[in-house]
Amino acid sequence: MPRSAARVALVTCRPRPEVSVDRDLPGLVAELRAAGAAADAVYWDDPDIDWAAYDLAVIRSTWDYSWRAAEFTAWAERCARATRLANPVEVVRWNTDKRYLGDLVAAGVPVVPTRYIAPGEPAELPDDHEYVVKPTSGAGARFAARYTPAERATAVRQLERMHAEGFTAMVQPYVRNIDVSGERALQFFGGRLLHASRKGAVLTPGTPYDEKKVAHPRLEAWTPAPEELAVAERALAAIPGSAELLYARVDLVDGADGGPCVMELELVEPNLFLGLHAGSLPSVVEAVLTAAR
Repeated sequence: MPRSAARVALVTCRPRPEVSVDRDLPGLVAELRAAGAAADAVYWDDPDIDWAAYDLAVIRSTWDYSWRAAEFTAWAERCARATRLANPVEVVRWNTDKRYLGDLVAAGVPVVPTRYIAPGEPAELPDDHEYVVKPTSGAGARFAARYTPAERATAVRQLERMHAEGFTAMVQPYVRNIDVSGERALQFFGGRLLHASRKGAVLTPGTPYDEKKVAHPRLEAWTPAPEELAVAERALAAIPGSAELLYARVDLVDGADGGPCVMELELVEPNLFLGLHAGSLPSVVEAVLTAAR
């Protein structure tokens, strides 16, 4: 490998039963190496990694981070001091707590209505519509469930469990249009729309909050409508440090008025779905190499 080759760390997590396998990672490593980079897949919590030896560390599939949010954020701070981190640590810090949705609302971005219940606060839950309870720091629908008003006692037990583990809960109305039009994921890379996907509803009635869910049911390629692109671009423009983003995924659903609104932003470790969009791999490689140089 030439000494001038870009050195890139693709950051993932250690295998464990409750964490999905990053099926995109081997192909991305191989394509970066074929393009002349010195690319490695490394664990974010490996104490033996010399992050300063890399020109760029790209967070790819650290899918256990939400269970260790403080530890992960501390790692991101250390890594960013040693090398260039993508996405930047300021973005990572902002995006690991879904209270960022309030910032989007303040910027005029349509967002699924959200309330927060921190540890020690009363369990004020809706009594006239179906709703979702999930943590402000979460991934893969972990600790997420939907409830009817009649299931309040079960929802309260979930809140008690989350609060005991230090999580702040978020409560949102269940967006019924997701059962019809699904959830759309618009993936941006290197400042441009890379591709888009659509999946079905994740939270089915009666599924326990602590049961592992299928995070991306019925995934399919999607062509975003102009209004979906417009909402996604408004959301990206509202992100602090948006000019420094290498990648971003904007997850949209149709709100009560039928228009697209933001469910969440994935700016830390979004699944790229390259198995569904194999033609996007060259664009990802090009953007990573550009950032590394």
